[in-house]
Amino acid sequence: MADYYGQPQHTQHQLGQSPRSHQMVKAATAVTAGGSLLLLSGLTLAATVIALTIATPVLVIFSPVIVPAVITLFLLFSGFLASGGFGVAAISVLSWIYRYVTGKRPPGADQLEQARHKLANKAGEMKDKAQEFGQQHVTGTQQT
Repeated sequence: MADYYGQPQHTQHQLGQSPRSHQMVKAATAVTAGGSLLLLSGLTLAATVIALTIATPVLVIFSPVIVPAVITLFLLFSGFLASGGFGVAAISVLSWIYRYVTGKRPPGADQLEQARHKLANKAGEMKDKAQEFGQQHVTGTQQT
């Protein structure tokens, strides 16, 4: 037998392993990995509780200073992050507009052209309807 790439396929019986021993190896690997991760999560929980127990008195003593400092730092970093994001967005938009105006066809220019044509068509339709309504209104007032 050959697989998709032309390599010979070996069944588990040909390799000398029974399906049961293969399943046992899988199970042992899963139990070992799961047990290790469970042990690691337990150690992490214990370390967190110990660190919190030690840090709580320090946090209580310094909280009048720490809380406003954390709030100030959060506002400072979020302001810089927002400012940078808005600056990048503005530069991107200005770059896109420059490429569009100079005729270089940036991505999305086709959709903009389609939208512009749809708006122009709707504006023309509304103008025609307004003229039609105006003519009906004028002829309706002349008859009375």
